[in-house]
Amino acid sequence: MRLAACDAGALKLGIIPGMTLADARARVPGLLAFDSEPAADTRLLEWLADGCERYTPSCALRLPQGLLLDISGCLHLHESEGALAGDLKARLRHGGMTVRLALGNTPDSAFAKARFAVKDISALPVEALEVDAKIHVALKRAGLRSIGDLAVRPRQSLAARFGKMTVVKLARLLEEEDARITPRRSLPVVHVERNFAEPVARTDDVLATIEALAGEAAILLRERGEGGRRFEVSLFRSDGHVARLAVETGGPTRDAILLMRLIRERIDALADQLDPGFGYDLIRLAVPLAERLDPVQVGLERRVDAKAEAAALVDRLGVRLGIDAIRHFHARDTHIPERAALEAAAIKGPSSGQWPKPQPGEPAMRPFRLFDPPQQVEVIAAVPDGPPLQFRWRRRLHQIVLHEGPERIAPEWWRRKTGHEPGQGGPTRDYYRVEDSKGRRFWLFRHGLYNETSNPHWYLHGLFA
Repeated sequence: MRLAACDAGALKLGIIPGMTLADARARVPGLLAFDSEPAADTRLLEWLADGCERYTPSCALRLPQGLLLDISGCLHLHESEGALAGDLKARLRHGGMTVRLALGNTPDSAFAKARFAVKDISALPVEALEVDAKIHVALKRAGLRSIGDLAVRPRQSLAARFGKMTVVKLARLLEEEDARITPRRSLPVVHVERNFAEPVARTDDVLATIEALAGEAAILLRERGEGGRRFEVSLFRSDGHVARLAVETGGPTRDAILLMRLIRERIDALADQLDPGFGYDLIRLAVPLAERLDPVQVGLERRVDAKAEAAALVDRLGVRLGIDAIRHFHARDTHIPERAALEAAAIKGPSSGQWPKPQPGEPAMRPFRLFDPPQQVEVIAAVPDGPPLQFRWRRRLHQIVLHEGPERIAPEWWRRKTGHEPGQGGPTRDYYRVEDSKGRRFWLFRHGLYNETSNPHWYLHGLFA
């Protein structure tokens, strides 16, 4: 067993990561050792990254124990980059964290400075190059022990001897080439925020702030000619915890009143109510997803917009039940019943396609719900290819008194690799709408004609209401 990480006290006693536990305890008999938990370390790092989003929305993890923040253009609340870094360091230390911060013009430069506690890039050891350990050994044997030693050497000779990637990594450390970080969260289209000199804890104050931010976001969206489809509220607590609320809408909107109604319902639907603790010192409203929304001319007559009312209903139900729980059917151009409709989340838009409508007073041609897969039944029918007379389903015999059909559906030959070739693509289906002696209606089909198979089977595909 080896040590994965050591605190400052252990490092002062000569205990270093990679040392065997037996050797470490031989040096320090009273050494306290705990099992390594990489998953818990990652969760802690993600929690810290959430808190660091108060400084910039562009934050990335650098496992196992690093964070990268792109603070370009994020100094509106701080006098300088050093002031921002000092505030971050004070917050982390207040939370009991041991931290090393460094500033750099590239992610590689900043991370290497923090990792090796060096302010000058040229003083970094060659281990700062994130390349194979064998290259580190080869560089040291060649007398190149620091980044400063590498910086004065011709790049072509370094690439020829140690590989092209070594030169690329060196250029990033020397801040000659910038490799942008990949934020853990996508950057929002629009975001607005409010900072407080003193943390707020009253729910009414929090909701009033969110309402004001919703109005500001609506103005920015109107200037862009867009409407939001997803809205995220981030509540930054003074102790570093971040609470997040998200609502999605069925269509693009910038209606602040609608947004506040959805947010209130979202808060009411939470299993655990928001705990402000010592209060929130930063509240942010972000719009990560937006779509084009053109202005609508309002007529003199107030008419009920059925589509708008349906979209509003989907939004309210989605907040309470989850947007993925609200489903729409989308019609597909096929005669095969189980392929005729595709179920999708309502967030992807209203149902599409032309649906067959029954004649007034007539029952539907097909059931609303189908069995998946169809259930096989025992049928007595006239042969060849006659209608069913009775069938047994779930150990119960049903005597058929009325029937209508057949509705014959052939296989989709154009989907076959062999084209329109007899005997390929599956048997033909003959569908019947039937009613038994007790008035119950079923949708049965014979799978195969007698000239296609010697023993066709019957299936129950759905029930009529």
